[in-house]
Amino acid sequence: MLTIKNLTKSHAGRTLFRETEMTINWGERVALVGPNGAGKSTLFRMILGEDTPDEGSISMDEYAIVGYLPQEASEPKDETVLEIALGITPEMEQAIHTIRTAENANKTDTPEYAEAIDTFNAANGYQLEPKAKKILKGLAFRESDFHRPAREMSGGWIMRAYLAKLLVLEPDLLMLDEPTNHLDLLSLLWLQRYLKNYPGAILMISHDRDFMDELVESVYDIDNEELVEYRGNYSDFLQQKDVRFEQLQAAYRNQQKEIAHIQEFIDRFRSINSKAGQVQSRIKQLEKMKIIQKPVACRKVFKFNFPQPPRSTQKVIELEKVCQSYGDRRVYENLDLLVERGERTVLVGPNGAGKSTLLKILAGIIPIDSGQRTPGTTTRIGYFSQARTENLNPENTVLEEIMKCSAEIREEEARSILGSFLFRRLDVEKRVSVLSGGEKSRLSLVKFLVDPPNLLLMDEPTTHLDLLSVEALVQALKHYEGTLVFISHDVHFIRSLAQKTLHVNRGTITAYAGGYDYYLEKSGILDDEKGGITAE
Repeated sequence: MLTIKNLTKSHAGRTLFRETEMTINWGERVALVGPNGAGKSTLFRMILGEDTPDEGSISMDEYAIVGYLPQEASEPKDETVLEIALGITPEMEQAIHTIRTAENANKTDTPEYAEAIDTFNAANGYQLEPKAKKILKGLAFRESDFHRPAREMSGGWIMRAYLAKLLVLEPDLLMLDEPTNHLDLLSLLWLQRYLKNYPGAILMISHDRDFMDELVESVYDIDNEELVEYRGNYSDFLQQKDVRFEQLQAAYRNQQKEIAHIQEFIDRFRSINSKAGQVQSRIKQLEKMKIIQKPVACRKVFKFNFPQPPRSTQKVIELEKVCQSYGDRRVYENLDLLVERGERTVLVGPNGAGKSTLLKILAGIIPIDSGQRTPGTTTRIGYFSQARTENLNPENTVLEEIMKCSAEIREEEARSILGSFLFRRLDVEKRVSVLSGGEKSRLSLVKFLVDPPNLLLMDEPTTHLDLLSVEALVQALKHYEGTLVFISHDVHFIRSLAQKTLHVNRGTITAYAGGYDYYLEKSGILDDEKGGITAE
């Protein structure tokens, strides 16, 4: 379906790809991975025809239809959510408008109505709409949302509408750039199940390890200006990549020894006439040799030990008969919750169910309408939200901000920790004031790690992190001796840490005395007899 041959591409004076190749067959599921800035988005743009290679070719089967989901959607106009999902043309939009107007006015005997019906039928309109509604429900839209103008909704919901549009269209090659970014766990599970049975090929960029493990059958890694193919899922790729590095390292060493041996012969006998023929033969041998570049060691998960928090009382924090409303909407009524020392609890449930509100109540960020919030006598609370940047001093450099957190941390260790969370060597000298929102979020996260409270409340802590940084955070939190309550849609992160699950929905909290898989089993969310996962 897709064939890339001898691709070379440079950007901003840096070579991203050099004479590399890639093939995607009909129905294949492929992940494209590589460090930030390696060229993943550039490759996507070239496949879509929005950019051109310096050399080489990218060819697509002439009958193949390509669909693309970017990380951020364009601003919608006046389309409703359902109209976006249907992917209707202007002609189709006019036909639907004519049909609705005529039926509402009970005037269905006009030529205009008949023509609109013909246009609607020619586009399989009656089949598209039920399919679109089913997909929208799977992505957690309510029926009341279908006819809302999409521009009234948040960016995350708009992205879901455009994702639904692609799934309704069913392109032969579905290109997805971080498709799980705006999904809650239920919607993610639904999408995962849906894509397992997707009839076309899939090419995805993702930082969700579990999502890739469930779906992909091959991985292309951008490594040293090449696209290197590995068969299997993401976990298989990690194992194979380590083996390949060792093999390349051995081949590089052997070749360097061979080159040194040949060069020694050339240097030794260059001035001896009787050896001239052999010397020229050795020189030609070197010229023809395909030189193996010195392999660069893969970036590894940085393991570090940070100071442990002071021990809390057994009762870390308790909520009793808590009521909370936003305007006329009651979020919680008579909520009771006890968090005990050492618990590692994940909050799950659909978007808008009240998970972030619950974290803010526990953190004391928002006042409760009524009831009692009682922290333990030695409880020290740290609240990490995606928007939490007010605890940063804009005049400090990144390195100074971390060094001032803890008297025990050494500069070398601080630099290493920052590096594991995507702050490169020069980045640590930047002023906090010039950092992007994502960089500030990551810096706040590092500050928590080097000076942790004994109750850590975290809302989507893996946002803005790559796969290795997520793993570094997992390892750090595994050694954390305090109490953890968090929200995340990263299934690998949840599986690695959660020992207790609280399902939040419509003001009700249901506790499950186990981690993510225990919750899936006991809650009945995975229901094969009903055809899979349904949105709440």
